[in-house]
Amino acid sequence: MLRRRFVIALLALATPVAAWAPPSGNAPATVEVQAGSEVAVVTSGGLAAAYDALAPRFEEETGIRLVTSYGASTGGAPDSIPARLERGKRFDVLIMSQAGLNVLSARGLVRTGTEVDLASSSIGMAVREGAPVPDIGTPEAFVATLLAADSIGYSASVSGTYVSEELFPRLGLTEELAPKSRRVVSERVAAVVARGELEIGFQQVSEILSIEGATYVGPIPDEYQRITTFSAGIATDAENPAGARRLIDFLASEAAASTIAETGLEPLAVAN
Repeated sequence: MLRRRFVIALLALATPVAAWAPPSGNAPATVEVQAGSEVAVVTSGGLAAAYDALAPRFEEETGIRLVTSYGASTGGAPDSIPARLERGKRFDVLIMSQAGLNVLSARGLVRTGTEVDLASSSIGMAVREGAPVPDIGTPEAFVATLLAADSIGYSASVSGTYVSEELFPRLGLTEELAPKSRRVVSERVAAVVARGELEIGFQQVSEILSIEGATYVGPIPDEYQRITTFSAGIATDAENPAGARRLIDFLASEAAASTIAETGLEPLAVAN
């Protein structure tokens, strides 16, 4: 009897901290999450500030270690999320623009039914700290600021693609602005602005606010704004899908919403 109780006690100590029943048929019916396990995450810049603030709390509460990489949702840079996946890099969780995640889902790189919209973000403008803050409060003032600037920067990801390939042509200013504009690859636009290499820069608001030495001017006018949704999904070849699900649920929870909002994003999902 004593031996039987001892075995039962050992089994109790080995009980996993959580279990997950995946929403699709891409994984076994029950996947166990072991304390001390790892989850490999790659996140684009839009949600990076919020993720960095929330990650330590998740690790402390769950005992799961997060191994994190960063890269653009799109744009073709060597460290972008699609480029890393093409080279065979493996992740459990992908956090990126909804449009970028949808492309990966269509290619079979994301587990069906695991996608969750986490937050939305608007495009903002930055100048170097201490520099005059231009007026961009109206469409007319915004255009005047673009024309007056000596140099303009935009990201190599979703916001920059919109600014350079849709907004500038829509304004009829491509010929005037292209010679003094620069696509910033593998770095925050606001960081380049902070060094004085660009006079003004455009990127997701959440990617501007965390950069020291840069001043956030404000969002571009509503008439020219493009809202981007950032989402998360579990990679098809995830080695820890249960831990991945637990992280996504945490990021989509009410407990995480205030932190997401503090970084300049609008929380979208609250997990049950």
